[in-house]
Amino acid sequence: MSGIYSGTAPRRKISSRVLGVLVRMAALFCGLTIVTIVGYILLKGIPSINAGMFAWTYTSENTSMVPALINTLLAVLLTLAIAVPLGIMAAIFLVEYTARGNTFVRVVRIAAQTLTGIPSIVYGLFGMLFFVTFLRWGLSLLSGCMTLSIMVLPTIMRTTEEALLAVDDSYREGSFGLGAGRLRTVFSVVLPSAMAGILGGVILSIGRIIGESAALIFTAGTIAQVPLDVFGSARTMAVHMYVTSSEGMHLDAAYATAVILLVLALLVNGLASFVAQKMAQNNK
Repeated sequence: MSGIYSGTAPRRKISSRVLGVLVRMAALFCGLTIVTIVGYILLKGIPSINAGMFAWTYTSENTSMVPALINTLLAVLLTLAIAVPLGIMAAIFLVEYTARGNTFVRVVRIAAQTLTGIPSIVYGLFGMLFFVTFLRWGLSLLSGCMTLSIMVLPTIMRTTEEALLAVDDSYREGSFGLGAGRLRTVFSVVLPSAMAGILGGVILSIGRIIGESAALIFTAGTIAQVPLDVFGSARTMAVHMYVTSSEGMHLDAAYATAVILLVLALLVNGLASFVAQKMAQNNK
């Protein structure tokens, strides 16, 4: 027996070392890939940034990105205003108001996972057929945000569900023992404890909203101006970058837009992460 164990120990050490080397190589490869992409964007985009790109009105000469930047922020706010309440309420129902292991819950989870993997162009075609054509909203900010809401809803719902499941049942039992009802327990005890995980899903959704272009081309349009209402066409930063690059005449503007888009994504995600950390610290 001692001979068997003495023979397997060196094998385990060798396999551990090999796996350690492979993990380090994978991490190095991922890091180099990110640095290469970000460095290439910065090197090509920073020299192309000029004052004309920050003009309030877009023209073919200045290729201003200010209207697209404002439209992107509006799209983020409107999409989250639609998707976050729906996703959180759906997750609360699945976790708090249904039995664990329920068949309906499993079906909803499979459907949410399936919707997460659908290409964005499919969402764009659906949004064009339903919101733009059937509801006659036209190419508008509302059509685009409704389509984006459907895209990010599964992510928000699944992350919220996992965050709620991670809350220990002793919190619920203690609240019930003090006489609180289920609804008050959810909103006063469970949700504050799961808020960090919920904000994690919101952060992922913000990143997808900012970087989405395919679905918005079919639903929100490509007009480079700030709409007067939600039924006006709106071009976001990602769509602006696609349009300027596809024209072939404003590649410098496309690279500059990529730099601003990268900075915007970092700022929004950083702010959301900071808020999530603060809320997690306050709940401890």
